[in-house]
Amino acid sequence: MGSMFNGLIGLVILALDIWAILNVIKSSAETGIKILWILLIVLLPVIGLIIWALMGPRGNVRI
Repeated sequence: MGSMFNGLIGLVILALDIWAILNVIKSSAETGIKILWILLIVLLPVIGLIIWALMGPRGNVRI
């Protein structure tokens, strides 16, 4: 039961990371900034996602 719950949490985090990366790519930020955000999200999936949600490039992306 515990491993199934952990797997589900992992899938949710993966889906949110992919969503965040796609939003970074679609943003109007400079290419270097986009690369840094993507690296942060990939290398630190949970913390990077939280930091991106609070301070990431918004541009003209609609949620």
